[in-house]
Amino acid sequence: MRQAGRSLPEYRAIRANCGMLESCFDAELVCEITMQPVRRHDTDAAILFSDIVVPLRAAGVDLDIVAGTGPVIADPVRTAADVAALPRLEPEEVGAVTAAIGLILDELPAEKALIGFAGAPFTLASYLIEGGPSRTYERTKTMMRADPELWNQLMGKIADVTIAFLRAQLDAGVDAVQLFDSWAGTLSEADYLTYVAPHSARVLAEVADYGVPRIHFGVGTGELLSAMTDVGADVIGVDWRVPLDVAAARVKPGVAIQGNLDPTVLMAGDAVLERELRRIIGEGERAVAAGARGHILNLGHGVMPGTDADAITRAVELIHTL
Repeated sequence: MRQAGRSLPEYRAIRANCGMLESCFDAELVCEITMQPVRRHDTDAAILFSDIVVPLRAAGVDLDIVAGTGPVIADPVRTAADVAALPRLEPEEVGAVTAAIGLILDELPAEKALIGFAGAPFTLASYLIEGGPSRTYERTKTMMRADPELWNQLMGKIADVTIAFLRAQLDAGVDAVQLFDSWAGTLSEADYLTYVAPHSARVLAEVADYGVPRIHFGVGTGELLSAMTDVGADVIGVDWRVPLDVAAARVKPGVAIQGNLDPTVLMAGDAVLERELRRIIGEGERAVAAGARGHILNLGHGVMPGTDADAITRAVELIHTL
């Protein structure tokens, strides 16, 4: 998952005097931070260092990432005028990101993949409407249900930004893309299908012509796995709440499964780590036997900052051995 660098002392050192968004728009820093987990842990892929709000900031939305809080929007989007004022994203506005991809590809071993990513329209909409992180998403859900016309206008504009950001990454050479709908798990399946799925489907359809794997992931989305796959995912990410073989039964055959080690297992010692990895690999094998295209062993959400980096290295070594 994209936060893998947060547990590394070399990451903390390089970020000591540099803000999150500032780091995301410095091509050399993006390259270095992206490569740090690959060098230390020998992972099979690199995840582009960025943040889901980067394309919004690049397009001109006044926002910041506040330590200990997350993205904070200076002027939340809550009216028709606010939606109309949202800017488009031009490729040159994320030139630092695409330049970083070039630097990464020059350094990344040929047998390892580079995965780009973007935030899905619903999750970005929730930040824009709420003004920052939320536990209830009350303003977001109220607009969604009370004014569906305005909601769809907003989601359409965000989808345009997300598509532009993903296409810029793909044009620069990433090998796969992951669409994060981090907070879709707050929705019922009926609301997801009505208000969210059409917009996520458009995003994934607009990058289908690149012919690279499209990964879709959300937190707490066990009841939405089928719907989230149907929007056009080649790979469905599963958090730690649903066994992989159960998850595979909820989606159509031919889709790969990604997941789903609980990040806290990395803090529980080697014996627990090996037991849990063996369990997950077994579930992944059963999922493939039942028709899943394959299993990408990953975390069920991001690495926690307090994780011992050596535990991640041991996990990767054990995965490669098993």
